[in-house]
Amino acid sequence: MTKVNIVIIDDHQLFREGVKRILDFEPTFEVVAEGDDGDEAARIVEHYHPDVVIMDINMPNVNGVEATKQLVELYPESKVIILSIHDDENYVTHALKTGARGYLLKEMDADTLIEAVKVVADGGSYLHPKVTHNLVNEFRRLATSGVSAYPQHEVYPEIRRPLHILTRRECEVLQMLADGKSNRGIGESLFISEKTVKNHVSNILQKMNVNDRTQAVVVAIKNGWVEMR
Repeated sequence: MTKVNIVIIDDHQLFREGVKRILDFEPTFEVVAEGDDGDEAARIVEHYHPDVVIMDINMPNVNGVEATKQLVELYPESKVIILSIHDDENYVTHALKTGARGYLLKEMDADTLIEAVKVVADGGSYLHPKVTHNLVNEFRRLATSGVSAYPQHEVYPEIRRPLHILTRRECEVLQMLADGKSNRGIGESLFISEKTVKNHVSNILQKMNVNDRTQAVVVAIKNGWVEMR
């Protein structure tokens, strides 16, 4: 099995050790280095060439968002997951615009952390389910208020084919993505394995011509393909 090399940057040693302990339980993961400040990130990445960097958003000197921006400018292939206590959509969108591939809340459980690292290591993007739910609610608020949910300078994918390109099961999975469920939560609700859920999600992204789960949900809402619950 191919190892996923991980770097953890967080100024709280106790929390950092807890994250490392969770990751060490996954046989394909290896934490190769740790740091306690954003200004260490570039040096550590240059030395260890990790597959994934887990970065705290609030740190002294250089915060996680600024460190991510610097890191992505130096090493464009860097895959950063931001750790945060903030679930406000402004924090999330700012972090993603600087180049982060994932955004997790520190209230996450172990399964969510492991799932996020796997998705990001594979080249995808991952948002904490609660964050996805908040973004969906904000999109809905903007849509119902008549304000454009899309900045004018952003270009979003357009779906040129009807929803029947998705199977019935894929429609169910898409709805649960909009509900903010994780892969594990979807699997438990539908009585299928997480691997099967992951396959369904991959098929949905491919058929909808989008890059990640959040884009799929936004496009589905825009086209009225999911219920807002």
